[in-house]
Amino acid sequence: MLYTLGHSPYARDLPALLLTVRRGDDLLLMQDGVIAGLAGTAALEKLVASPLGLYALDADVAARGLIAHFSDKIALISYTGFVSLTVKQPQQMAW
Repeated sequence: MLYTLGHSPYARDLPALLLTVRRGDDLLLMQDGVIAGLAGTAALEKLVASPLGLYALDADVAARGLIAHFSDKIALISYTGFVSLTVKQPQQMAW
């Protein structure tokens, strides 16, 4: 399953999302969801402790000026990488 987080983790129930995931699932942070990838945050700690593959859209991180503060534990990908994730994970759930 591919989960996409398009809203701030402070505006969504991130713990509930993490209760539904399984090993082999992926999470793509996009739009304001990239805030979850900021280094040193509680949201990042929860994500890293999960079994998810973690990705973020590089354009959304850059558009918010967060590159210097973004964790290296989350892979930055392009829109082409997003398409590859949708091929790998045919089922998707948006948060």
